[in-house]
Amino acid sequence: MVKSTHSGTRNVPLKLAEAITAIVNAKWENGEFLDKVTPVTKDLLRFWDPKGSFADLRNSNFHRGQWQSILNSIYIHEVMKLKNVQDIYMTIEPQLLQEMDLLDMQKNKYLHPKYCIKMATGTGKTWVMHALLIWQYLNAKHEETTLGTYSKKFLFVAPGLIVYERLLDAYLGKTQENGQRDFDTSDLKKFEDIFIPEPYREEIFNFVQSAVCTKEEIARKTTGDGLIAITNWHLLAEVEENDENISPLEDPSIIVKKEFPIRPGTSAGHSLDVLDSQYFKGKQLDFLANLSDIVVFNDEAHHLGEWKKEDEVLEKKWQKALSKIQKDKKDKFIQVDFSATPYNVTGSGQNRQIHYFPHIIANFELKEAIKLGLVKTVAIDKRKEVAALPLDFKAEKDGKGIKLSDGQRVMLRAGLSKLKILEDGFTSFDKEKYPKMLVICEDTSVVPYVTQFFKQEGLSDDEIMEIHSNKKGEVKPDEWETIKQRLFNLDKHSNPKVVISVLMLREGFDVNNICVIVPLRSSTSYILLEQVIGRGLRLMWREPDYTEIKNENREKLLVKKQEPDNYLDILSIVEHPAFIEFYERVLEDAVGKVEKVPERERVIGDLINIGLKDDYKDYDLFWPIIIHDKEEFIEVGELSVEDLEPFPTSLDKLKKIIPKHEGDIFYGEELTVRTRFGEYIVTSDIFNAKNYNSFISKLINIVSTVPVKISKRNTKNFPVMQINTAQIAQLADRYIRYKLFNQEFDPLIDNNWKVLLLTESRITEHIIRNISTSIYDLQNKLDVNEAKIVKRQFSEVTEIKGRERYCIEVSKSIYPKVPFPSNKGGFERAFIEFIDRDAKVEKFVKINEYAHNFASILYIREDGLLSHYFPDFIVKVNNIIYLVETKAERDVNNPNVKLKQISTVDWINKINELNEENRMSCTWKYVLLGEKTFYSMSDKGATTSEILEYNLMSKSKIRGTLTRFISDEDDKY
Repeated sequence: MVKSTHSGTRNVPLKLAEAITAIVNAKWENGEFLDKVTPVTKDLLRFWDPKGSFADLRNSNFHRGQWQSILNSIYIHEVMKLKNVQDIYMTIEPQLLQEMDLLDMQKNKYLHPKYCIKMATGTGKTWVMHALLIWQYLNAKHEETTLGTYSKKFLFVAPGLIVYERLLDAYLGKTQENGQRDFDTSDLKKFEDIFIPEPYREEIFNFVQSAVCTKEEIARKTTGDGLIAITNWHLLAEVEENDENISPLEDPSIIVKKEFPIRPGTSAGHSLDVLDSQYFKGKQLDFLANLSDIVVFNDEAHHLGEWKKEDEVLEKKWQKALSKIQKDKKDKFIQVDFSATPYNVTGSGQNRQIHYFPHIIANFELKEAIKLGLVKTVAIDKRKEVAALPLDFKAEKDGKGIKLSDGQRVMLRAGLSKLKILEDGFTSFDKEKYPKMLVICEDTSVVPYVTQFFKQEGLSDDEIMEIHSNKKGEVKPDEWETIKQRLFNLDKHSNPKVVISVLMLREGFDVNNICVIVPLRSSTSYILLEQVIGRGLRLMWREPDYTEIKNENREKLLVKKQEPDNYLDILSIVEHPAFIEFYERVLEDAVGKVEKVPERERVIGDLINIGLKDDYKDYDLFWPIIIHDKEEFIEVGELSVEDLEPFPTSLDKLKKIIPKHEGDIFYGEELTVRTRFGEYIVTSDIFNAKNYNSFISKLINIVSTVPVKISKRNTKNFPVMQINTAQIAQLADRYIRYKLFNQEFDPLIDNNWKVLLLTESRITEHIIRNISTSIYDLQNKLDVNEAKIVKRQFSEVTEIKGRERYCIEVSKSIYPKVPFPSNKGGFERAFIEFIDRDAKVEKFVKINEYAHNFASILYIREDGLLSHYFPDFIVKVNNIIYLVETKAERDVNNPNVKLKQISTVDWINKINELNEENRMSCTWKYVLLGEKTFYSMSDKGATTSEILEYNLMSKSKIRGTLTRFISDEDDKY
């Protein structure tokens, strides 16, 4: 138990892995690597090399990510002989330790050889384990002097039953119908020409067949030359696999077992086998702890992460068990962790921060795997936004029970429709290819209702498979025995077609034929999202015959952004907003050529904090905020239906636009570059009075609150004004029913509701714009003499952040340096330098919309939504305050720029009506400064004042180009 005093690792470990990879590859290319390894290691590396002389003799080789992980591991351990995690940083990239907590590095769990391999799901982590085991064992067996660098004793730790069974299959072979395992089906035997050079094969096979112990055999079975112990973490942590998070109220037998662990009668647990098992419980951990040396492979090692309780960092049970095994072994305890998601997450919502495990030495990203064709291409199946309602991902629960939401039904139908399309196409092409669909539910109580829904859609019992699990996503051992063979052989049979689960299948579920995923969970957990996608990533069409056609597919989707020629190895995920965020975070730059895509340039490592200057008060400015001083709500009487505009297209014409089919159209969208393809129809009848009320509610929420950024990735909704939302809802309803189409309109009959949702006709946008405009106009009618003024000093923000290479030193601002944009920020930099040099300019502030979030102006966007606009600069010259917006010439005529101009002119007029003390005794003016104009005038010797006065904005300047929201009131200036 350790007190947490640092800000976490963030992405620093990934920088370490990148540095290791660069060094290792350079050493490998110049031959220095092979000169520093043992003869056994040299034999293995030459045999494994995917570009070596042996590579052409076999059909498969280690791919780039596997090979890099093997090289990095051997280099750090054998060549560099580094003994702990801190030594890795000190040797490879010592400056990275400046960003790490050195005290954290001194924990016992980091004071031994410890490595983490980060590899995307479905890219073959197990093969890297095999290679490292062979490397360790053969070196330990053939070394003349035992140095403790190698071991013949291995422990594989799995998170649950699925991964545990997968590891047993890998080393012992798959279980046959007679209950015996066939070694010929094990990974090492099947792929012996990849893993084991001919001279070493017999000794490796003899070792594995004699040394493997199942979790029940640890500490019982006598092995020969070494040990391969395979278990799940429950055994080490001495907990039952099926009692995690189950309360006595759910299962009273838990109390009985604790009070009466042995009960009379063999059927009740008093058999010799049960007594023997209870006697050995805990002995396995003691046995492993007493070994002199061991190599531990942790599969799905993200479960080893810490968790916080108040200000304490607590170790998980899995890690506690490893610490007990580690005791007294020092550097003879070697730990290798494997995970696609080796990180902890702190914070919540938009403030979440990923902290990677500090001992990552190799990193193979999912986007790289997609580009290389090692996993399926990921696509989101999105509905056309034509007459479409937003989908709800949660089941409806009340005191009467549970039922699937209308949105969930649409999603399930979409998944089923896509599955049918794939099934028809695949089986006609290859009768042994059976596409499957995976449905991830929000909790176990929803699973039966999903099953019932599919039966109503025509599926039989044989076509549906439910996986029931406890709150930890685990299945009881007795239930597991009845389902595992059916689950593991899913690819080989046409049924089941659909698998329904909650958490059980989030990892280790090595099925190749999952082609459609329907995520009914609303969770936005980073790790869970990656795990869900990972369940469908493994390739279905692995045969060499399909390589060329799949390469062409990726070329079309990722590079040309065209419709694919086929659906081979494309994973479809039915629309879920959380996966869009996943796309932007994990697969953001997986674009370009398939084989070689240049990485997008990122600026890192130069972020600096910029505090106030000592004399900041001499350069401080404030932003006046007008607040209504009265407590009453705006009454709906002030907002009349008569003031709202009808839609310009008649109702009869709009009805003809509605698609003739009954249902939603879904289309596929590839997840990395968003190529759209493959429309299909999903029928449903989901619009009713409740949905219409929801539609009105969403409208009111939009027009009555405005999202404001309070950090780069975080926004907060602020009320526009004090509004009686119930009365606004009545206004919106009357507007839709009686004024919108200049005739009486009932959205609940004759499919009229679809008219409101016609995206291309922008009817919803029209409704929002009209109501927003009315609210906006009311706010501008506010009498400033009845208002309260709040002065927000810019110096309230005592520190801002910037990137050092994109900051400029200034004299006339409250900060010593002012940041400018890293992307095309040359114009702003030139403007800052210019006004800072001008003797007539007294002071200025570069407004940072994240830090200075109070310095905003309300405006109506082109889509009708109310939003906040942040000018770029506030500049004081003599007795004039200029609000300056700098725009590239191509942006000056952007419609939203024009709308900001109108709102800013209105706001400026209000400010100039205030008492002098509330506007810094200055006249306020608004400037829209184009790039060409600035450079032209400044090059000719114009002063700041001359340039800004020339580019003043008023309504008369924009009246001819935009008239929608302009009143007939004359310009104030």
